[in-house]
Amino acid sequence: MDKVLLVFRREFAGYFATPLGAVFLAVFLAIGAGMTFFVASFFDRAQADLSAFFLWHPWLYLVLMPAIGMRLWAEERRSGTIELLMTLPARPWQLVLGKWLAAWAFAGLALALTFPLWITVNVLGSPDNGVVLASYVGSWLMAGAFLAMAACVSALTKNQVLAFIGAVVVGFVFVMAGFDLVLSAVRPWAPDVVVQAVASMSFIGHFQRITDGVLEAPALVFFISLIFFALWLNVQALDARKAA
Repeated sequence: MDKVLLVFRREFAGYFATPLGAVFLAVFLAIGAGMTFFVASFFDRAQADLSAFFLWHPWLYLVLMPAIGMRLWAEERRSGTIELLMTLPARPWQLVLGKWLAAWAFAGLALALTFPLWITVNVLGSPDNGVVLASYVGSWLMAGAFLAMAACVSALTKNQVLAFIGAVVVGFVFVMAGFDLVLSAVRPWAPDVVVQAVASMSFIGHFQRITDGVLEAPALVFFISLIFFALWLNVQALDARKAA
């Protein structure tokens, strides 16, 4: 794990090597607060909870997580430093895990900075803090899934813009999977088992169950399994490049 930690430190420090890291955090907080207080009409709802805040997270992460993950491998390929990384005495899975953990930790920092919202609802009323905690856990897991997919896409190109667009497209598929618009397009030609499989891939569906205050095993298994699968694909992409 020492090599994973070394990669983690290098990558995490990279987010603060330029002002971009601080800009991202500011944008995340501004958009999150704006959607909560203005779009979702937090004060008009007269409810002391954070459901209005977490409601937008799948859509917020659809854009912001690829913005974090697009540079993980695309920048290494563009600058040529990936060749140096591949010569280090570390296995591809250690490089992949270290980079993803750094991105996930950075996303966790952004999420932690929204803690004043939790304090606010406790000042205004008596929210179910168990539900709020479960929602934070679910949100961080979902962010990890978005980042794992973004890292996988980033490993396939040296262009960060293409990596961003590709990650957004892949994430959009998982966000929209449970909508009737998608399911109605699948039902005419696919058996019920396929329709149910597509519906079960919905980020919003799994996340909503978590924000109801129950950390159900199916939702946790879904996000964790997707993270492992995306990271495995990332390793395979690096192995293929190393073999070439």
